[in-house]
Parts: sequence; structure tokens; C-alpha cells
Amino acid sequence: MNGKHGKYRNPLHKVRDTLNTTPRVVGAVAGLAAFGVIAGTAQAGVFDSESAQSAAAVATVPGKANGGDGDEPGRTSSHSGKADRKKSDSKTSESRASESRTSETRATDSKSKRDRVIELAKTWRPGTDERVRYSQTNSYQGYRTDCSGFVAMTLGLAKPGPNTVGLTSSRYTERITMSELKKGDLVMDAQGTNTTRHVVIFEKWADGDHTSYWAYEQRGRYGTDYRTRDYGLNAGSEYKAYRPKNL
Repeated sequence: MNGKHGKYRNPLHKVRDTLNTTPRVVGAVAGLAAFGVIAGTAQAGVFDSESAQSAAAVATVPGKANGGDGDEPGRTSSHSGKADRKKSDSKTSESRASESRTSETRATDSKSKRDRVIELAKTWRPGTDERVRYSQTNSYQGYRTDCSGFVAMTLGLAKPGPNTVGLTSSRYTERITMSELKKGDLVMDAQGTNTTRHVVIFEKWADGDHTSYWAYEQRGRYGTDYRTRDYGLNAGSEYKAYRPKNL
């Protein structure tokens, strides 16, 4: 026979009996248990979602997992932009340098051609006893020995050379002002007859006021000469300044 306290010797028996005999308690315990399961499932889903997002973020950062510099696809890095600007600046500098060299080359070529005109004019030995004598019918080195034939020779034009009127055509020369004259340019009077027309080769100004200039010419009844002239400097003069197209 059990004593006074023998019925509930084990405390678990009391709890079990209480659960078995009280419906509200049983429902509450069951509800708590269900809530715990749902909450645990939801929390696990959140953790799983956050883990997936973190993994996706790591996977979409180029260079990080692959050992690169971390630049995003389609975006130019600052290093790349600087390199492109340096290349552009380099090309611009090279272009300017090339243009400068081209300009200098043209200037040098032009000077050489003008010097060549004077050198050829001297080959007819101006002002000496060995000068080429003037003639509209004779020739020397294939060129007529008149004024236009002499100029044609110094410019390297086809033999025997055009006459003075022909030299003023746009095929050979273009008009300039007297103040624009440079070595090798021409001063011509293409009006009148073959006995009045004349052309001389400008070399340099004889004075700072430009009142006269040194010129080479094949003058009538004499031949090749080198002397100061003032053709074209006086108002109303029929002499005009021309620049050869090949200078």
C-alpha cells in the first residue's frame, strides 16, 4: 500500500497527469510547439536567402574571385582612361610635330628653289665679257636668248620658253603686290610689242625704303645683266609683280 506521497513519487507523473487532464494546457503547449517549428523554418529560410545573395554578390564581382583588378564589366577603369588620354595627347603632339616638320620642309624647299633660280641666272655670266648676248632668234642651251627665254631657263620651263605674255598666264605665274616680292619672283611688263615688253628676276631690295631692287635680266642690245631697277615702283607703271607657280 502506497503512502501519502507514494502516488507522486516521480514529478513527471504529476506533469503528465496535468497535461492529460487539462485540455487548455494541452492546446497551449501544442500551439507553442507549432509556433517554434514555423519560426525556426522561417529563420532558416532567411539565413538561406541571405547566404544565397552573398554568394551571388561575390560571384558577380569580376576580378575578386579571379584575381583581377576588380573593374566592373563595361566600365572603363581610371587607369584605362588615363592611358587613353595619354595616347590621345601623344598622337596630338606627334601630329603637331609632323605638321611643323612639314611646314619647315616646305619653307626649306621653297628657299632652295629660289636660290636655284639665282644660281641658274648666274650661269649666263651677267655683266661680264662672257655674258650671253641678247637675241630674239638665237638660243643658248636650248633657250631663246631674249628676256623671257632667260627667265624660262632659270625656272626650268620647257625649251625654248614662253614669251613675256605667256609668262603672265596662270599656267606659270600669279599676280602679287610689289611689297610681297621675294627672291626669284618676277617683275613684268607684258603690254605693247616684242620690242617694249620686258621681264626681270627680283633678287633683293637695294635699300630699306624699297625704292629700288637688285635684279637679273637679259636686256636688249646687251645681254645678261645684274643691276638695280625700279620697275613697277612708280605710280602708273606698266610693270607688275608675279610669283612663279613652281616656287
